[in-house]
Amino acid sequence: MLTTLTSNKIPPPLLSPPPSTNLKNPRTLFKSIDRRQILTSLALSITPFFTFPELNDSQARGLFQMPPVRLSNRYFLVRAGESEFESLGIINTNPVAKTSMDSGLSVEGRKQTVRAALQLKAMGACEDNCWIWPSITQRAYQAAEIIAAVNGVTRSRIVPEYSFLDARGLGAYEGKNLASISEVYLSDSLSPTIKPPPIDDGTPNESVSDVFVRVTQLMSILETQYSEDTVIIVSPDSDNLTILQAGLVGLDLRRHRELSFGPGEVRLVDPKSIPTYKQPASAVYKCLNPPS
Repeated sequence: MLTTLTSNKIPPPLLSPPPSTNLKNPRTLFKSIDRRQILTSLALSITPFFTFPELNDSQARGLFQMPPVRLSNRYFLVRAGESEFESLGIINTNPVAKTSMDSGLSVEGRKQTVRAALQLKAMGACEDNCWIWPSITQRAYQAAEIIAAVNGVTRSRIVPEYSFLDARGLGAYEGKNLASISEVYLSDSLSPTIKPPPIDDGTPNESVSDVFVRVTQLMSILETQYSEDTVIIVSPDSDNLTILQAGLVGLDLRRHRELSFGPGEVRLVDPKSIPTYKQPASAVYKCLNPPS
């Protein structure tokens, strides 16, 4: 009979049956083995191979929060130059037409983008190579190609973004004069959850909070995918960038307009501007006499 497990030692394998074992009936060979003992011995033998170290903050980079504890990469924020619609003073945010040539850079927009590309070169953005992440919107992607050409970056380093960097959808303001956008920003200053009036032509009506969710998801991807790299984010409009920067520096989202980007403007995300992370009150203060 096999000895019952009374310690953490694993019993040696059975090399030959005990003298009293009936070889004609194989079941009697394992009659004395208890199933629970087998599982216990297996657990003891496997456990040392599946011990995992605790993850620290740097290893758990996929859990991105705003404002971030730290940034693993260097970021440049770029607004594409003036579009054809902007040159006509018309609001155009419908994603259905975002790849249309009518949504591309105007003549002035190309000049603004070249100046932005030269500024990035002067700032050494791509000295040690870089990644360019433009919106798939025509003007943003054209801007990315100009930036790549001026800075000696190959096309393989241009990563088109298909949804998180779409221009903010302004709903019923679609097709109106650019000056009317001031009404949207007035609502933004009251609450980040107020949406522009809806419309039925496919144009979304996004609040500041809606855009904040998109750009936070983008940063989560970038912080997970890259480490100690340089990433140039190219947006077709200002709101993506102002809301993103407000989130990074901990600014009240109702004030995002104060960070407005002009066409072709370049801005380096300064890690020093990111506030020191503070634990929530629930992690600092404990109830010493909780109610029964």
